[in-house]
Parts: sequence; C-alpha cells; structure tokens
Amino acid sequence: MADADQASLAALTDWLRRFAAAVARDERHLTDLDAKIGDADHGSNLRRGTAAVVEALDADPPGDVGAAFKQAGMTLVKTVGGASGPLYGTFMLRFGTTAGAVDALDATALGTALRAGYDGVVARGKAEPGDKTMVDVLEPCLTVFDEAVAGGAGAAAAARAAADAAPERRDATAPLLARKGRASYLGERSVGHVDPGSASTTLLLESLADALAGP
Repeated sequence: MADADQASLAALTDWLRRFAAAVARDERHLTDLDAKIGDADHGSNLRRGTAAVVEALDADPPGDVGAAFKQAGMTLVKTVGGASGPLYGTFMLRFGTTAGAVDALDATALGTALRAGYDGVVARGKAEPGDKTMVDVLEPCLTVFDEAVAGGAGAAAAARAAADAAPERRDATAPLLARKGRASYLGERSVGHVDPGSASTTLLLESLADALAGP
C-alpha cells in the first residue's frame, strides 16, 4: 500500500495508468459532453493520448518523478489534438519540472507540483475560474488539497479531499457561459451543459486519490 504521507514514483506512475484507464472507460461520455459544446472529440483524443502515455511508460520506464511526468507531458503534446493535448501536456510537464529528479513527494511537494501544473494550464489556455473550463475544477480542488495539507493531512488524504470536491465543481460548470475554447463560440447555447474538460479533470483528480490510496 502507498505511504499515506508520501507519493512515491510507483504511486504517481500508477496515477497516470489509472487516469488512462478512467478515460478509456468514460471515453464515450466525454465525447458526448463535447458533442454538445465542442468538436465531439475530447474523449477519443484524450484516450489516444493517455494510452500513448502508458505505452511510453512500458517502453521506457522513467527513473524519477520528474522524468515520468516530462515524458507523459511530451507524449500528450505529440499525440493529442485539439486543446486537451497542449493543456494536459503542459500540466504534466510543469508538474514534472517542479517535482524534479526525486523518487517520492511529500504532501507539500506534491501540492507544489500540482499547483505548478495548474499555473501551466492557466498560462497556456488563458482561462480563469468561471470561464467554463478545466480550471473550474482544478483551482478550487487544489485549494482544498492545500487546505488539507495545512491542516496536517498527508498526500493520500489531501488527494482524496480534492477528488471528493471535484464532482460538485464539475457539475457547477453546467450553468456557466463559456468564455474560452470552442464552446465560447456558442454563446448562450453553451449554458446548461457540463464542460468536458471539467469532467476529464475530475477523472484526473479521482485517479490520483485512488493511486495514493493503494490497492
């Protein structure tokens, strides 16, 4: 079982594998969400990219956390079309660069790496909370993570707190007017639909919590 206070290299690469599995499982749902306000390819694009991440892990197992997430980020950028490749790729790249050549992250270091990933997404996509994007899940849930760590939680407990907060934040994107991305072209017609990026980000956070919880 994973150390509740630390996120090991094994647990973090398991996170990538679990995320790929979750995306594959929910591919149709993610694509259906995107069909309503986007290009109807979010699920298929992200499944292809995350599958390639797992293939790269298997072919060239990384020796440290930084290398693992830099590899994942570059793979996503190269294989995923649309906005999700650059955004998720940037998240992984920034996470890896901040984590560095280590074999584990404590809760504080994990939070710092996650926040760096978030900052990369914001810099790449120019989105803010309320714009109906993945930022609407990442920002509040990472705040929950940080608050849990400040209260003494280890990595696993903080990740679970963030994951538990994600579905509500995902669903809260439905009444928002899209101000970024393809959905913004629809104007008022974007209202009433959950943002597909917020749905896949929920899977990302839930997969992290599951990986840190162990078998």
